[in-house]
Amino acid sequence: MEEALYGPRGFYRRPEGPAGHFRTSVHASALFAGAVAELLCRVDAALGEPPELAFVDMAAGRGELVSRVLHVLPEEVAARVRAYAVERAGRPADLDHRIEWRSEPPAGISGLLFANEWLDNVPLEIVEADADGTVRLVLVREDGEESLDSAPLGQELRLWLDAWWPLPAEPGLRAEVGLDRDEAWAAAVRTLERGLAVAVDYSHARGARPPFGTLTGFRDGRETAPVPDGSCDITAHVALDACAATPGARVVPQRTALRALGVTGGRPPLTLASQDPAAYVRALTHAGEAAELTARGGLGDFGWLMEPVGLTDPVPVRLTDLLVDVADHEEQ
Repeated sequence: MEEALYGPRGFYRRPEGPAGHFRTSVHASALFAGAVAELLCRVDAALGEPPELAFVDMAAGRGELVSRVLHVLPEEVAARVRAYAVERAGRPADLDHRIEWRSEPPAGISGLLFANEWLDNVPLEIVEADADGTVRLVLVREDGEESLDSAPLGQELRLWLDAWWPLPAEPGLRAEVGLDRDEAWAAAVRTLERGLAVAVDYSHARGARPPFGTLTGFRDGRETAPVPDGSCDITAHVALDACAATPGARVVPQRTALRALGVTGGRPPLTLASQDPAAYVRALTHAGEAAELTARGGLGDFGWLMEPVGLTDPVPVRLTDLLVDVADHEEQ
């Protein structure tokens, strides 16, 4: 998986970039970047408006999100922002000169680290219960042919499974071991001295793990077999609750987070159509885009893992709105 995604001939090295194959919230609407910009402003206020405010776009693709965030930020905030795009592919030739392109996140920063659909592409191990119910590693050749490892499962993998994805001894059941993702997320969070780290991804929780896993591939906008030959994306949903196993970290649905940041799908009043038809059309378009970003069964079901670092409580400017109990917020 590592080689197929990030090796010299890997999927994420391809010139068309991820946007050539699938659509994320970033591509769905500029409202998403506007919400991230609003979140960055709230982090800025929580930090006391420092002279330098970091914005780190993890798994930046071709820099679409960080570019749009810089474009919509208030001038006073944008003037203090140091923007980083973290991506293994090369820097796009036309990228905004204000954006620093890196293969690893910078250390010792204060600000917002935002990882949109990064963790689902952090390589992970797959395990399956064999005919006797023994859990074994799934081995995969480059052509996609699978077999089960004959060796016993390692202790680290077994401990993670016991804690986060207990697998019944039923032949054919699978689990996706998120240990490497937990470690990747923890390492990313450690780059922050003060601020907020956010990971956004399709996710599931311990009480509702999919019995056969979620591993799949994407190519040209369509789901395909996850053959690890570099021709397609290989992705699996994320056990965000395992990544969030630190004090202060919370997971909320994207619809909850975006609504707290001002993205709503309400239709504009009909009176606006007669008063200002062009404004009505724009507002209607925004409402449709907001509805897509917050829809149940779609993008709204993404999980937002939010982990504050070095922020005192109470945090000003309603940043804590994003850390409230999900049920309470959904009732509102």
